[in-house]
Amino acid sequence: MPNSHRRSPGPTPFLACALALGLVACGGPPSATQHAPGAGASDASLPEPLIGEVQGERGRSPMLDREVIVKGVVTADFSDREGLGGVYLQDSGDGDPGTSDAIFVPVAARAPYRDAMRQGARVRIRGRVAELDGGGGVRLTALLPDEVEQLGLGEVGITELRTPPLDWEPFEGMWVRIDAPLTVGSVADLERHGEILASFDGRMWQPAERAEPGSDAARAIAADNARRRLVLDDGRSGDDRPLETGIWPLGAAALRSGSVVESAEGILDHRHGSFRLQLTVPPALAAQARPPAPRVEGALRVASFNLENLFNGDGKGGGFPTPRGARDPRQLDAQLGKLVATVQALDPDIAALMELENDGYGPASSIAALVEALNRAGPGGWRFVDACDRACRRSGRGPGDDAIRVGLVYRGDRVRPAGKPATLAGGPFGPRSRVPLAQAFTPLRGDDTPLVVVANHLKSKGCGEAEGADRDNGAGCWNAVRSDSARRLATWLETDPTRSGSDLAVIVGDMNAYAGEEPLRILKAAGWQDAFEVAGAMAPYSYMYKGEAGRLDHALVSPALAARLRGAAEWHSNADEPREAGYAGRLHEAGPWRSSDHDPLLLGFDWTAPVAPEDETAAAGAVVSTGN
Repeated sequence: MPNSHRRSPGPTPFLACALALGLVACGGPPSATQHAPGAGASDASLPEPLIGEVQGERGRSPMLDREVIVKGVVTADFSDREGLGGVYLQDSGDGDPGTSDAIFVPVAARAPYRDAMRQGARVRIRGRVAELDGGGGVRLTALLPDEVEQLGLGEVGITELRTPPLDWEPFEGMWVRIDAPLTVGSVADLERHGEILASFDGRMWQPAERAEPGSDAARAIAADNARRRLVLDDGRSGDDRPLETGIWPLGAAALRSGSVVESAEGILDHRHGSFRLQLTVPPALAAQARPPAPRVEGALRVASFNLENLFNGDGKGGGFPTPRGARDPRQLDAQLGKLVATVQALDPDIAALMELENDGYGPASSIAALVEALNRAGPGGWRFVDACDRACRRSGRGPGDDAIRVGLVYRGDRVRPAGKPATLAGGPFGPRSRVPLAQAFTPLRGDDTPLVVVANHLKSKGCGEAEGADRDNGAGCWNAVRSDSARRLATWLETDPTRSGSDLAVIVGDMNAYAGEEPLRILKAAGWQDAFEVAGAMAPYSYMYKGEAGRLDHALVSPALAARLRGAAEWHSNADEPREAGYAGRLHEAGPWRSSDHDPLLLGFDWTAPVAPEDETAAAGAVVSTGN
């Protein structure tokens, strides 16, 4: 790609002499040689290669285990107590774009030559070439110093990158400036490890969101993600270093995914399984604004929302901590506040919910607690669908025996249930996927044709206990179970389980499958249509995983209902937010933000009362008359 990167043709002053080394004068002191304990004098017979020759064109140095003499300028000093345990040395280059012109030099805190290797120093080092374990399967080429001679101050050129290179290896250890915007993918490791995951050219996408797993197209997306991905690191080792004492600007921990790093400068490093820029200058950040709640056309609105484990203890203020969710009553109040704020902002008539505690439907249940909180906050009228059977009433659990279940809540002043709810138990539903819940609803005003809403939550992608066909095949573990669940769901819905007689139905929920994966392909093959495709939504996503966006939460409409769809939207109030913005996090604040790890979705349908055949002529005449 033309102009994707360049190495500055001339030297750039690296540091003002006032900042360098404490040298006698800006012209540099007389040379001073310092040895590691036990090291002898320089051997004139040793080779003196350029750093590019030491690095070579492959990941492994062609001069491994050989003793050499190298000259260069210290471009970054990470040898302090919290640093990376060394410095980076760079020379003016060997003219080969396939080799790096820099190398890592380990420097112990009490090394006799440490003061000679401060940032900006030009040094001559005698040492042995090694490949260090950089973590995550990465080998880091390094020069283990035996003897260091201080030569004064030095200058090197900076490498400017405007697009991601096809191969990062030739830039390992070099002083780099990113002269292009980087999109923040995740700040999940910022407070723990001091790093942010970012990418060139916008967001990264889950390959299976846009292609079938295992296909050439999916592999191409994964390869493109790997090329565009870059970790921005703070140049410190260890965990849980205070951000305020590091290089990140104030407010970095609150960045949403989709925010932009407008400029970044540092050393291109290769550690912990990924290429990363060890920052030497505070980066310029442009935070992504929080979006307002979406609005969709249509007289009847349906929302779907994974609550991220709403557990309410014993329902009487005790019973904490629970196996999941809030750890105490204070956290539960904060969690409910966020969930209520989300539902209020979306203003649906019906809402399908996932990850409710499976504790029945009594007054102490989690679904009752949510409905009570909604009505208390206003406006009132919220009710829930009670799908409890005899076994459920005896055990206080159900449907299904999973720790969590799905649920349906609705505005009783806008819609009413039409008939009884239906559930599908057996097979994968119960022990793996959560039991689906279907209910027909009729609006209190307008067209009284029932709408069937089917809430779902398929088996997660986690690999615990997965064996055989359920091992990861490119779509995470348990794809076979999710696919079987989708197949059984489609077959069940063909039987009209709610006995409503309506062909207007919508499947919503957390399918734990991206759009290109088998469960969604099965449902589409059965005639169900992706509501976001029908509505023409651009690049929808509801979940972020390892900096890549995709949809785990879906809405599929029957062909008849597709004709009534007027809008489909996701509210990116959760997936882009840092986890610390949640109800239990350090950045928690009142409001809907990070009420879950999944984004809610909202659908709008046309549900106006049909015109009677005998009135069509008169109605048409009225329109013409109004027009005239």
